[in-house]
Amino acid sequence: MLQSIGKRLLASIPVLWGVTTLVFLATHILPGDPVELMLAESGGSAESIAYLRDQLSLDDPLYVQYGRFLLNTLRGDLGRSIFTNRPVLQTILEQLPSTIELALAAMLVAITLGTGLGTLAALNHNSWLDNACMAIAVAGVSVPIFWSGLLLILLFASTLHWLPATGQGSLKQLFMPAVVLGFASSGTIARLVRSSLLEVLYKEYITTARAKGLSERLILIRHALKNALIPVITVVGLQFGFLLGGAVVTETVFSRQGIGRLIVDAILWKDFPLVQGGVLLAAVTYTLVNLLVDISYAFADPRIRHDEL
Repeated sequence: MLQSIGKRLLASIPVLWGVTTLVFLATHILPGDPVELMLAESGGSAESIAYLRDQLSLDDPLYVQYGRFLLNTLRGDLGRSIFTNRPVLQTILEQLPSTIELALAAMLVAITLGTGLGTLAALNHNSWLDNACMAIAVAGVSVPIFWSGLLLILLFASTLHWLPATGQGSLKQLFMPAVVLGFASSGTIARLVRSSLLEVLYKEYITTARAKGLSERLILIRHALKNALIPVITVVGLQFGFLLGGAVVTETVFSRQGIGRLIVDAILWKDFPLVQGGVLLAAVTYTLVNLLVDISYAFADPRIRHDEL
């Protein structure tokens, strides 16, 4: 098992390197000059722009900037923000808890809603209830996050006045963003649970359990769901990456602070170090979550654990 974890960690290094390289190139190739944006209001002269670009080492060749970026990253130094002059790592770590809180709450909504819809659909196969559950699942995958977010704000904040429309710091303010983001991810989980459970329900051990006189509820909880949810573990890890990406839109719609909104603002202001640091930390978080999912999958499925050992 430890050897397998080590292999996965080593395999993640090229992925992280590729992500950081693509982000570095994208931020430097796209049009726009952060120094000109910074001095736009004050109307800086050509001399002041040239001086500031030299101070920020923006006139160095691209390969020199890239090499400096890689070396500093390996040392744990993500640089300083061009606009605030604060350490990038410190700025990101201040915003990370809010995004992790949102992603975990949304994952709880996605797993609960997706498992419930998938189970209900499988137990009522080829019925109107099955079709209704799958229609909801398709809506979750299809409806844009910003649209469902605005719809919930209109209903629960503007019309019913039950929940605050924006902000953070309380469960009430977390509820709508978590539901919107979790609903978008629940459709994939629901469809997988349905197909997996339908397959398990026709296994021989389920037939044997029925022959022994066990109730359908006990068979579902003790035997069917236990085995049907094993493939879902892998999808949960992949969906966490989707939730991190979806947090960009969700945090913007609900005016929440977090990594997503921080990266969006950094992109608009061409703050290269902040964009690179934010994406890198998101990629590291996603990689670690998937590693934990792989370990959980091995413990959940004895066949995988036996192969690893």
